[in-house]
This record gives sequence, structure tokens and C-alpha cells, in this order.
Amino acid sequence: MPSYPFPATYYPQVPQVPLMPQAPQMHNGINWVQGESGAKSFLMAPNTTVMLMDSERDVFYIKTSDASGMPLPLRVFDYKERKGAPAIQDIDTSNFVTKDELEKLREEILGYQEVKYNDAL
Repeated sequence: MPSYPFPATYYPQVPQVPLMPQAPQMHNGINWVQGESGAKSFLMAPNTTVMLMDSERDVFYIKTSDASGMPLPLRVFDYKERKGAPAIQDIDTSNFVTKDELEKLREEILGYQEVKYNDAL
């Protein structure tokens, strides 16, 4: 009977555990989730912030996690399409200075600087 220099070692086969479902993948740089529950269950790394778009409503979520990976309160935003240019609001110019008043103030400041400079000599 042949002898082998090393004894036969038995390594038991470890059963493979099925992987947990992955978080929704990014498509074109946009993370899509289904509703607020999908946003709350979205997995993310510690110290990160992501924007999640809801595929069911006109809503997006900002989800942030702290250094230990715990999520901070979910921020929810509604969005809507803007149609046309925004209306220009009338600006109250009663508190503004005219160019002439500004130039007069500039001359006063320059004159004050000259007086201070001459007094220092």
C-alpha cells in the first residue's frame, strides 16, 4: 500500500448563503425608488447624501447618513414643471442710491483720506 507524505485533510463544504437583494442601481446618475418606504430602505454608505427620485409621484427625497451609517431624517420635496419664464417682480428702488449721490460720497471719503494723510505727516 503506497504511503503519502501528508495525511489526507478533509475540508467540509461551507454552504453558500444567498445574497441579500441589492439596493436599486443607479441609472444615468439618477436613483429611483418606489415611494417613501423605498427611500427609507435605500442602502447607503456612512457620511453620504443622495437624492432619490420617486417613480410613483412628483417627489424627490434627500437622504443623508451620519458617520456611523445611521440615516438622518428623510427630507421630502415636491417638484413641478415650470412653464414659461418666471414673472419679473417690481423692485422697490426707493432705498437705492443714485450714481450722483454715490460719486459725492466717494469724493467725501477721498477728501477725508487726504486730510488724515496730511495730518499724519
